Amino acid sequence: MANLKSLAKDSAIYGLSSIVGRFLNYLLVPLYTRVFAAQGGEYGVVTELYSYVALILVLLTFGMETTFFRFVNKEGEQPARVYNTVLTLVGLVDALFVVLVAVFLTPLTDAMGYAAHPDFVMVMAVCVAVDAFLCMPFAYLRYQKKAMKFAAVKLANIGLNIGLNLVCFLLLPRMVDGFEAHVGYVFYINLFCTLVTALLLVRELSGFRPTLQRDTVRRMWAYAWPILILGLAGVLNQTADKIIFPRLVTGPEGKVQLGIYGACVKIAMIMAMITQAFRYAYEPFVFSRQGDKDVKADQARATKYFLIFTLLAFLTVTAYLDVLRLLISPGYWEGLRTVPIVMAAEILMGVYFNVAFWCKLTDRTLWNAVFAATGCAVLVGVNVWGIPRYGYMACAWGGVAGYGTALLLSYFVGQRYYPVRYPLGSAAVYVGLTALLFLVMSLVPSGWPLAARLGVNTLCLLAFAAHIVYHDLPVGLWKRNIRLK
Repeated sequence: MANLKSLAKDSAIYGLSSIVGRFLNYLLVPLYTRVFAAQGGEYGVVTELYSYVALILVLLTFGMETTFFRFVNKEGEQPARVYNTVLTLVGLVDALFVVLVAVFLTPLTDAMGYAAHPDFVMVMAVCVAVDAFLCMPFAYLRYQKKAMKFAAVKLANIGLNIGLNLVCFLLLPRMVDGFEAHVGYVFYINLFCTLVTALLLVRELSGFRPTLQRDTVRRMWAYAWPILILGLAGVLNQTADKIIFPRLVTGPEGKVQLGIYGACVKIAMIMAMITQAFRYAYEPFVFSRQGDKDVKADQARATKYFLIFTLLAFLTVTAYLDVLRLLISPGYWEGLRTVPIVMAAEILMGVYFNVAFWCKLTDRTLWNAVFAATGCAVLVGVNVWGIPRYGYMACAWGGVAGYGTALLLSYFVGQRYYPVRYPLGSAAVYVGLTALLFLVMSLVPSGWPLAARLGVNTLCLLAFAAHIVYHDLPVGLWKRNIRLK
C-alpha cells in the first residue's frame, strides 16, 4: 500500500501539470470558438494541423521515452550514457525532419491543402521537432523523481501560451486600430512557448555529450521499434478520425464539421489528461519495482482505482454537460453528443495502457504493437465506413471499437505470458453502475428546468461516490472503527 501511496502522490503532481494545465489550456477553446466562427472553418484548420503534430511527435521520439526508462533501470547500464544516447538519437532524427520539411515544403503543403499558407506547416514542423527533443529531458526529470520541476515547467509553458493568446486575440484587436489576428498566430505562439520551455530545461541539457555506441544503439532500437509501432497506432487511434474526416467530407463543409467535432471533444479530453498524468508516474514506478513479489498485486489495484476514478470523471462531465457547454460558442453545440462516447473511448484506452504494460516488462513489446495496430485498423475501418454515412459520430464510435479491441486482445494474451489477477467482478459492478446512472441522467426530460436536471444528475453522482466510499476507499478503516464502537 505504501508503494501505491507513492504512485498516487506522483500522479497527483504530474496531474497538476497535465489536468490543471490542460484545463487552463482548454480555456482557449471558448476564445477560439468565438474568434473563429463555426461556419468559417478556421478551427478546423487548428484541429487538423494539431492532429498531424500528435502523429509526427510519436515518429520523432520513436519509443525512446519508454526505452530510456527500461535501460536506465537495467543492471549494468550507466544512466548518463543511456541519457546521452537517447538525446543524440532523437536530436539527429529531429534535425533531419526539419531539413526534409524545408526542402520539400512546396509539394508537402500542396498535398495537405495548405499551399496558400506554407508558413503554418513550417512553423509547426520546427515546433514539433523541438517538442520531441524536449521529451527526453522531461523523461529525465521523471527518472530523477523531480515531479515538482516537471510540473512547474509544463505549467509555465501553458501559462505563457494562454497569456500570449489573450494578448493577440483579445487585447491587440481592441487597442490597435486595424489589427486583425488570424489563425496563423496560434502556431507562432506555440513555437515561441516551446522555445522558452527549452530555455527552462537548460540544466537538464547542460551535461549533454553526443554518444552513439553501436551495441547500445542496436539494443535500444530492438526494444524501441515495436513501441514506435504501438505509439503510432495509439496516436492514430486519437487522431486518425481528424485526419481522415476532411478527406471524406471535402470542401469547406469538411473543415466546418471537423471544427465542430474538434471543439466539442475537447470537453472529453479530461480522460486523456488523467491517463497521461497516471502514465507519467506509472512507468517509472513499475519499472523500478521489477522483481518485487507484490508488484502484480499493486498493478491490479492501481488499474482498479484508475478505472474507478475515470468512471467518476465520466459521470461528472456528463452530469454537468449543460453547464460545460457554455464554455464554447453555441454554433458548436450540435457536436456535444459525441462527448460521452469519446470519454468512454478514452477510459478504454487508459485501461488498455495498464493491462498491456506486461509487454514492456517482459520485453515482448512486439505484442503491444500487434494489439495497438489491430485496434487502429478497426478504428480506421469504422471511420472510413461510417463517416460518409454518419459524419463525426462515426469518429466517436470508432475510438470505442478500436480501444475495446486492443484491450481485449492485450488482456487475454497477457494472462498467458504475465498473469495478473485483476478484480474483474468489482470492475464489472462499477461499469454497470455507471451505465445505469448515465441512463437515468439521459432519460431526464430536456423540458425540465436546468436546476431540476442538474439536481437529478447530482444525486446520481452522489450515489456513485457513496458506492466508492463504502466499498473501496482506504477508509474501509471507518467500517472497522464502527464495529469497534
